[in-house]
Amino acid sequence: MKKLSACTTILVGKKATIDGSTMIARNDDTYSPITPQKFIIQKAEKNNKGRIIKSYLNNFQMELPENAQRVPAVPNVDYKKLGYYDESGINECNVAMSCTESTYGNERTLAFDPLVVDGLDEDCMQTVVLPYIKSARNGVEYLGELITKYGSAAGNSVLFGDKDEVWYMEIVTGHHWVAQRIPDDCYAIAANRVSIENVDFTNADYFMWSDGIREFVDAHHLNPDHHGWNFRHIFGTYTEQDRHYNTSRVWYGQKYFNPDIEQDPQDGDLPFIRKANKLITQEDIEFVLGSHYQNTPYDPFGHGTDEEKHMYRPIGLNRTQNAHILQIRNDVDADKAGIMWLCIGGPTFTPFIPFFANMSDTDASFNNTSLTYNQNDAWWYYKSLASLVESHYPQFVQLNIKYLEELNRYYRGRIEEIIANSEGLAGTKLTEYLTSENQKTVKHTKKLSDELFGKMFIESIKMSKLTFSMDKNL
Repeated sequence: MKKLSACTTILVGKKATIDGSTMIARNDDTYSPITPQKFIIQKAEKNNKGRIIKSYLNNFQMELPENAQRVPAVPNVDYKKLGYYDESGINECNVAMSCTESTYGNERTLAFDPLVVDGLDEDCMQTVVLPYIKSARNGVEYLGELITKYGSAAGNSVLFGDKDEVWYMEIVTGHHWVAQRIPDDCYAIAANRVSIENVDFTNADYFMWSDGIREFVDAHHLNPDHHGWNFRHIFGTYTEQDRHYNTSRVWYGQKYFNPDIEQDPQDGDLPFIRKANKLITQEDIEFVLGSHYQNTPYDPFGHGTDEEKHMYRPIGLNRTQNAHILQIRNDVDADKAGIMWLCIGGPTFTPFIPFFANMSDTDASFNNTSLTYNQNDAWWYYKSLASLVESHYPQFVQLNIKYLEELNRYYRGRIEEIIANSEGLAGTKLTEYLTSENQKTVKHTKKLSDELFGKMFIESIKMSKLTFSMDKNL
């Protein structure tokens, strides 16, 4: 069922950000607007042999290593029906992973290396990788070994980041893949099609690939170019769906970061990697992940024609179950460097709440989500807030913008306050402190969100059509 998902990815190197951190980010867009998720902590494992993971989507299973790091995760509530999908997290080694961006290979390449029906798919991928890796590069290597052993059940792309490097790995057939490191001073955007372009097989610092991929391409005459080895040209697609559903999202993200560059939203060869006109902030990424072609004719809330407003798929959707920015800082101690900015409810209208990844638990409103509507659950609560804003967009959008701006102001100060007040704490005491402070951040966010709800409900009452004006003396 998740094969109908369609996510948007942003990756930023450490010299391209305003504070020297690395950031990997993604919208998790599913086939349905109602796919409840929870935010939990997967506990560490020590000398626990014989653990088996089994997919609920196919017959894949494997034995897990006996030792595992503690990791946060954002799985489906109804995992027995929909699969685990741990989605995103930062492990104890400050390695970030986001899994996955659905990516589609073409029929020419899949004819000779078809997807493996019971291979490793995205539902289990994060669970079997993130707790066991020590760096972003190691993540690519580790996942590559698993694909060699088990094969891949679908086309998927995976994001990895640590304090120094950011990697994007595209798995497009049953056994073949390429990964590229994003240069430190660059950013990259991907949207459900093969993105990596020219591969330099002499540069192992910036590229990794599956064993035998060049021989595979040569043997089956798969390279359409006269010169070079372009992964997108060889394995990718150039379809009508790409033009209206995928490439336009990359176009808008690049338009935001490089407004001086004129490009066609239907161009199937937009560059994967660019240098932005300015240093990139976490707020910039939030805007792009929640965007809907603002200030263009294609904005569904804008002033274009009806045809223009429905021409391209927006980046922020009501089908976005969560959005996240996984940040690894370079200017603080390692045990405070990983911050998971998590947006439950939809990135267009609801906040990215910062959580220090060095935590032992999440707030009950996040980790105990119901399958049916419950406003005490963060997932349902913020979905409701987003729905209310969208249903009266002209009336509520400015209230919503001010609310998000105030929260981002609070979050920036809050993070530095927590770091300063944690001076002298280490080990379990630090973890306990950061866990407690994360939950205080959640509480304050809920307070401001309740205030916004109240303002919008009051204004909604005033909008009623069931009203009638009479002389006040009657």
